[in-house]
This record gives sequence, structure tokens and C-alpha cells, in this order.
Amino acid sequence: MKILVLNGPNLNMLGIREPDHYGKETYSDLVKKIQNHCESKGIEVEVFQSNHEGALVDEIQNAYGKIDGIVINPGAYTHTSIAILDAVKSVNIPTVEVHISKVEEREEFRQISYVRLACVKTITGHGTDGYLEAIDYLVEEN
Repeated sequence: MKILVLNGPNLNMLGIREPDHYGKETYSDLVKKIQNHCESKGIEVEVFQSNHEGALVDEIQNAYGKIDGIVINPGAYTHTSIAILDAVKSVNIPTVEVHISKVEEREEFRQISYVRLACVKTITGHGTDGYLEAIDYLVEEN
């Protein structure tokens, strides 16, 4: 099985940006955690982060025919990007939306998720372990 993990804007600032919401783990820590988890389960994984919407859309489109599942934390694009929603819909790859913080308990604008409309599951508020839960879910459902 091959999984693509996508991270949107500001996820590269983990450990620095609002640690009360996102914790003190760095982005590098997150990537290592994902890679170690996948290696222990015999899963191929690619991890990609961009602050640019088009780059995320390109990665989703490039996954077509090559990737079995996508884990996506679109960051702020969660609440604004119909382009990412349309990309996920177009490739028809099972996708799990992940958020480190409990977005449902935060600002009102964070209650809107466009990408969720194309996802098979959403995981929020489990910290970076949510990524591992998402990977395990995709493996179990495949």
C-alpha cells in the first residue's frame, strides 16, 4: 500500500506556531513519526508540505493511479479551497482529513471544511497521532 500525506500552509511551523493549539513537536518530528509508523507496517509513504494551494492540487493530481490513500491536513485551505476539494474529488482516492487541534472547539470560521465533502473520514484533536490513525484507517479499509 502507498499513502500520500499532504500538509498545507504553516504546518512547516509546527513547534513554533501556537504551541497551545498544535503542540511542541516540530514538522521534522511529525515526518519522522509518520515514516517510522509506516515502515513498521510495511507501508510506502510520501510526505509533502506546501504553503501554496496550487502545489497541493498538483500533488493530489499526481497521485492519480499511483497512490492508494491520501491523508491531508489542508491547514487554512480547509476553510477556503474549493480547488483542493475538486482535486480530491477528481482523483477518487480514499482521503482522510486530519487536524491536529480540535477545530470544532475553535473559531467559527474553522467550522467550515470544503475538503471534508470529499473525504471518507475526518480526525480532529488527536494531535499528530491523528495522522497515524488516518493511515491505519486507510490500511484497514483498503
